[in-house]
Amino acid sequence: MLVVDLIRHLQCFVAVAEELHFGRAARRLGVAQPPLSQRIQRLERELGVRLFERSSRHVTITKSGALLLDEARQLLAHSEALMATARRIQEGHSGLLRAALPPDITGETVAAILAGFQERAGGVELELHESGTSEQLARLASHELDVGLIHHPCDVSGLELGPVLRHELGVLLPHDAPEARLETVPLAALTGYDLILFPRAHAPAVHDDLLTTCARHGYTPAAVRHGQGPSFIRGLLLSSRAIAFGPRDAHHAGDPDLSWRPLSGAPLARRHSAAWPKGRGDAAVRAFADTVTDALGRTAAGPDLSTGPLHLRPAAEYWI
Repeated sequence: MLVVDLIRHLQCFVAVAEELHFGRAARRLGVAQPPLSQRIQRLERELGVRLFERSSRHVTITKSGALLLDEARQLLAHSEALMATARRIQEGHSGLLRAALPPDITGETVAAILAGFQERAGGVELELHESGTSEQLARLASHELDVGLIHHPCDVSGLELGPVLRHELGVLLPHDAPEARLETVPLAALTGYDLILFPRAHAPAVHDDLLTTCARHGYTPAAVRHGQGPSFIRGLLLSSRAIAFGPRDAHHAGDPDLSWRPLSGAPLARRHSAAWPKGRGDAAVRAFADTVTDALGRTAAGPDLSTGPLHLRPAAEYWI
């Protein structure tokens, strides 16, 4: 007997046991009486026991039927719970969500995202990974990830995106550097400084776009040094003639040995958005995107209006 058939037979058994009348049980189940009787007879054959004693006027449950009734009710309760869970998974309200964030996001922000997602989608287990844009794109394409936070420009074919926000970048440099005394720093004034930048493999298009923009505005780094961790970057800034680009309120804010200054004309910006495979943007994915928005959106400079109507407000906290 198929499991689905067994569930239907048990529903009939419980209804007849509680009503002790085939007609009333049939009306309760919304079926005709003859098919109901046939289901009871088939269940009795499958179980090898008689469940009811029937006469022209009365239906009584047998001792065997009474012993099996509680088990039948429990099986039906479990089957209903199973179906409810399946519906929640289908609607994105339960199950597992595999998500990724860039590697340089602050610990405080990761904690805020975890807490915020738990509030929005408490029935969903969040499996959070740390990976750069290139790795996220590959894993989204292979469906190893459900959603990520990526940086633009990049190849977004096959993906759906949340709104793309623009986050202006300034320059971080040693406190005693001459340029630290300027209110705004032209990119050309940074000639002679090395640039501390994330490894190109993490987001090749973003890496190349930033260097191209710098060259267009008169700054070609003396050398490009790769770094990501705040302590490592701080050491490079203080021990060599180097600068880094990032938002005002990132890892090194308030450091007395370093100064952050806006760039003249705001030529550099990070653009970022939540991303997920097309057709897979269920409620859990959108809950994660909204959570990232709340955790990061306070520092966003504004939307990239070329992306159309906006409903998310993500922002970045990464040094580049």
